[in-house]
Amino acid sequence: MSQALRNRGIGFGIAAVIFALDQWLKSWVVNAWGLVNEGQQIVLLPVFNLTRVHNRGVSLGMFTAGSPEMRWILVGVTGLIAVVVFVWMMRERKLWDIAALGLILGGALGNIRDRYERGYVLDYADFHIGSFHPFLVINLADACITFGVLIILARALFMREKPATAQGDQLADPTAENSTNA
Repeated sequence: MSQALRNRGIGFGIAAVIFALDQWLKSWVVNAWGLVNEGQQIVLLPVFNLTRVHNRGVSLGMFTAGSPEMRWILVGVTGLIAVVVFVWMMRERKLWDIAALGLILGGALGNIRDRYERGYVLDYADFHIGSFHPFLVINLADACITFGVLIILARALFMREKPATAQGDQLADPTAENSTNA
């Protein structure tokens, strides 16, 4: 088995685990903790509550689906994004890039399933400092998508390909080849 194939298997494994864990946590929040109505809340820590929120939009609540047609458009658009991430994973070879894409794919699939079955994405993780809420209420899928994107951005900005060596530059230079043959 090639290294790239093994790395893709790890990436798809990450996506599957994130998807399953996301769905389990959402079920646990509703069934075990009893948050069945939007707005219900359980204070767990001074900086963390479980708060049931129905997110009918996409990232940061933008593009809210106010109609059934818009809901299905969002399902289609997010499904298309998941397909693009899948294809991107199939083209990548490096484990870190594939793992980051696996986080994004698993999170996207979890949120797509919510929107398909419920008409909204179930969010529950409410981080705050006193009455100050620096973040929106999110779920595991949202967190994984965010971390995956941050990893890809960090790798794109800081993990540049090494420049060609001086030996490689000489071989690419046709005058260098002629001078060695003379």
